[in-house]
Amino acid sequence: MSQWRDVVAVAAGNVHAASNTGRSHTLGLRSDGTVLACGWNAQGQCHVQDWHGVVAVAAGWRFSTGLRGDGTLVTTGRDTEGQRQVDRWSEIADISCGDWHTVAIRADGSVCAAGSNAAGQCEVHDWHRVRAVSAGYLHTIGLLENGAVRAAGRPEFWAGIEHWTDIIAVAAGSHHSVGLRADGTVVAVGRSEAGQCDVGRWRDIVAIAAGAAHTVGLRTDGGVVATGSNSHGQLEVGAWSLA
Repeated sequence: MSQWRDVVAVAAGNVHAASNTGRSHTLGLRSDGTVLACGWNAQGQCHVQDWHGVVAVAAGWRFSTGLRGDGTLVTTGRDTEGQRQVDRWSEIADISCGDWHTVAIRADGSVCAAGSNAAGQCEVHDWHRVRAVSAGYLHTIGLLENGAVRAAGRPEFWAGIEHWTDIIAVAAGSHHSVGLRADGTVVAVGRSEAGQCDVGRWRDIVAIAAGAAHTVGLRTDGGVVATGSNSHGQLEVGAWSLA
């Protein structure tokens, strides 16, 4: 990965919840608007070499999406479920990719989605005043301008989220949902068989991320905390310092 220089953002591809392969891919956005990719490329999800003018990237299971500076999207990889049917989208401000679907926020705060809707995870067309979205396996969560959160898809992955307040960031894992409060505490709902929702004691958190069955938080002091499955060493962050 010696060619990875001047990278300003990264995205990690989802590992499909029903898959035991552990195969995935990684995207890197350079400061010049070009994109790098490495990892599993079974369906061309790493074919991003000709992308230009990109300002944000998102990676799903076997597919990749880039947001251009003009508010349009570019995609590559799997499209079996229609997750790449975004050619007509415009004025897009942010994007997120789940296992089988793509979600985006328009500049006016409305939301659009494409791909599998097997559990209703794409039923977001009536959402408004949204400032952030996160797509999981069979669910989608959206952060509203007033700090409340909406959700669509499998209820057991987000039940209780409607009671959250003062949220400033959200993250959807495969089977759970995580929210960062303005006071630096964290809340989580959904399945927690590996302890991925055990975030009640976290404090001074400034950023969050959710994986298939684990959750990660960045502290104000640059340290990192993590909880959940450690089957591949994904919780081995104790020595990290990002300050």
